[in-house]
Amino acid sequence: MYNQMLDTFIAAADFGSFTKAAKHLYISPTAVMKQINTLENHLDIKLVERTPSGIRLTDSGAVIYQDAKFMIDYSKKSIANAKAANHAKDTTFCVGTSLLNPAKPFMDLWYRVNKDFPEYKLHLVPFEDNYEGILGEIGLLGEKFDFLIGVCDSKAWLSRCNFLALGRYKKMIAVPREHRLAGNSCIDIEDLYGETLMMVAHGDSGVNDFLRNDLTKHHPKIQIEDTPQFYDLSVFNRCAETGNVLLSIECWQEVHPGLISIPVNWDYSIPYGLLYSLDAPEDVLRFVNMVKTMV
Repeated sequence: MYNQMLDTFIAAADFGSFTKAAKHLYISPTAVMKQINTLENHLDIKLVERTPSGIRLTDSGAVIYQDAKFMIDYSKKSIANAKAANHAKDTTFCVGTSLLNPAKPFMDLWYRVNKDFPEYKLHLVPFEDNYEGILGEIGLLGEKFDFLIGVCDSKAWLSRCNFLALGRYKKMIAVPREHRLAGNSCIDIEDLYGETLMMVAHGDSGVNDFLRNDLTKHHPKIQIEDTPQFYDLSVFNRCAETGNVLLSIECWQEVHPGLISIPVNWDYSIPYGLLYSLDAPEDVLRFVNMVKTMV
């Protein structure tokens, strides 16, 4: 991080002799002289004066001498801190967290297995539920973060990461607080007749595709409106603004304060679990294996 010729300059100043400095540095006196000359030319400053008895520092050289020692010491500390930070990263699990993919389920796992990772700490890394960029975030597993906890029935997601299922969330609906169904504690599918149901487009989720096919075939009185491939807050805002019904899941009941989530008398649910890199390092795999023994 600093010019190595400073080491030669300091040695020459300390010993007061090119020859003694050369012996200390295990180089030739000529090499010492050349490095000092090069450093003086580089700085455009006269650093030493040659005398019959050796060398002595000029006034400018004395200033550089003191500052050089500080620079070298600071550089060594900086490198040591950098190495420590790198080591700290090796003993830290970074966990992605967002509004729709909160880290709480991971924390519940962590407190059950952290005794087997006594040297590890957790670092939560927030990210945005932006449907245009979420696949990019999934692609950063192993770089930006080690783990995500999320619902995952997406072919696009599963092509970019490993997935360990931990359970399933029930499919529900969300409606604005003033909606005619908002006061119901539970509804039947038939209660949705005449409504517009917002859900992801066909093709990426097996569960959603099966539900869509069921509704289209057996419940044609329910209109279906496609949402983006991945939900973000704008999808919930549109539900609140239009008065439509939104296909949701039980873990998203508190996402939007203007919406009420209602269970439906059906058997549809979606898996959620631990997402991690396709080429995860050994410690991540060790954590995953520990979780597997629990689930």
